[in-house]
Amino acid sequence: VQLQASGGGLVQAGGSLRLSCAASGRTFSSYVVGWFRQAPGKEREFVAAISWSGSRTYYQDTVKDRFTISRDNAKNAVYLQMNSLKPEDTGVYYCAADPRNGPQGRSYNYWGQGTLVTVSS
Repeated sequence: VQLQASGGGLVQAGGSLRLSCAASGRTFSSYVVGWFRQAPGKEREFVAAISWSGSRTYYQDTVKDRFTISRDNAKNAVYLQMNSLKPEDTGVYYCAADPRNGPQGRSYNYWGQGTLVTVSS
């Protein structure tokens, strides 16, 4: 499975962005997919994840009421709608598939390249 994240950019605080994770591979629709982010000088952290069917979602507490993860298996894509963005949401955002230790763990088998999100105050 190959993953490619896109949709990052520069936005003012309070604004919105929608990230996309496009995947290749017939088995993508069977995988849990997660979004992670890494701020400068910090470790990569879990943001959100979604089950293969889309029926279950998981969020970091700080984004729970602002971000929405969704997927379209027919298009081999997962999305992260980010609203009410804050400067602390700044970082490189990565999508990943097929977790080894649960949806919120950092150990996934497949990773895409990151897309930079910068939120200005």
